[in-house]
Amino acid sequence: MTTTTTATTATTSTTSTTETSATEKTGARTGEAAALIGDARERIDALDDRIIGLIQERVAVSAVIQEARISSGGRRVNLAREMEVLGHYRDALGKPGTALAMTMLELCRGRI
Repeated sequence: MTTTTTATTATTSTTSTTETSATEKTGARTGEAAALIGDARERIDALDDRIIGLIQERVAVSAVIQEARISSGGRRVNLAREMEVLGHYRDALGKPGTALAMTMLELCRGRI
């Protein structure tokens, strides 16, 4: 009987330690909330990986456009097009969208 009690206490202690660790890591106050947050964070990480991949693809496409523009005697940057892109992001995401678009444009074309 003592062995069973010790095993149960050890299991409870391990579960409690795991739950405490998860709640500390997520800022949640319950194990259930910590699990939900952990799952949601995994989805966000996967979305971030996809977003990064899309931005890398956009950088490559932008380089093709710049090369074609420059080799044909044009300028590296088309400011009218950039204004369209800024407006599109602003309309979709509000003021922070403009900042996001500026960062993305800088990644794609470099600083002007």
